[in-house]
Amino acid sequence: MKIKTRITELLGVEYPIVQAPMGWIARSALASAVSNAGGLGIIETSSGDLPAVREEVKKMRQLTDKPFGVNIAQAYVRDADIVSFVVDQGVKFVTTSAGDPNRYCSALKEAGLTVFHVVPSLAAAAKAIEAGVDGLVVEGAEGGGFKNSRDVSSMVLLPLVCSKFDVPIIAAGGMVDGRTMAAAFALGAEGVQMGTRMVSAAESPVHQNWKDAIVAAKETDTVFLNRFGPGPACRALRTEKTSLLEREPGENGVAPEFRNSQALYFGGDMEASIALSGQVAGRIDAVKPVAQIIGEIVAEFDEVMARMADKYARVSG
Repeated sequence: MKIKTRITELLGVEYPIVQAPMGWIARSALASAVSNAGGLGIIETSSGDLPAVREEVKKMRQLTDKPFGVNIAQAYVRDADIVSFVVDQGVKFVTTSAGDPNRYCSALKEAGLTVFHVVPSLAAAAKAIEAGVDGLVVEGAEGGGFKNSRDVSSMVLLPLVCSKFDVPIIAAGGMVDGRTMAAAFALGAEGVQMGTRMVSAAESPVHQNWKDAIVAAKETDTVFLNRFGPGPACRALRTEKTSLLEREPGENGVAPEFRNSQALYFGGDMEASIALSGQVAGRIDAVKPVAQIIGEIVAEFDEVMARMADKYARVSG
């Protein structure tokens, strides 16, 4: 079963399911699995290691003939010519995030790319629309990763943005299965983006300890860090380190903790750094291959939509 929305039409995919562009994680092994399963894999640039990113794009073309995209996380751009870098990769879709949508939108669109900007508020959405983006990724604060310190949940933010702007919208934050995808559609979205669910996937390159921690997590086992700065806020798994940082972030915020990120990401030391994660960790109970994850999401989405239509059609009739 294909799902047809403006998102699938723009991206050329079977299902409007997008993998979040997590730094160091959103590379060819994971992204190609998502694209091959009918969704859209995204390659990150937030690691700043553009030579490695270039090699990952080459690997993508060997691993899949399906569409995929690239993210530009503007706060972490180290190359002034990042637009040319992305254009040279031959991708047709890019998401921009962590910065002013005006910075790259015009140049990317002039090069023929479809551009979506990630927004955490209505004001940010309005600014992105004014900048000329093709669509939005509307990100609720229950999602993992770097966040707006004035957090708003998807249940509030998504219908608010959808009520104001008629552009294709991808919902992020709290998206984990077919039920949450159906809920996002009911609120006005036409696609979903998933991060934590994909971090825990079999093809994710992170250490098994991180995946096991996601599976073991309760719905209360994330912390919202660095609300008062300096630097961005973020949501992460609760560990001894992050529990301490929640109470005492330090005068430099939490940014210094990411210097040892690879010891956690790939070495498995869960106290070495910060394991960014969304609240949906409390709903993930197993590590599964990406194809199984997406297959189950689509099947459940179809079942929920049909059941709701049948149930409430009969009630209203």
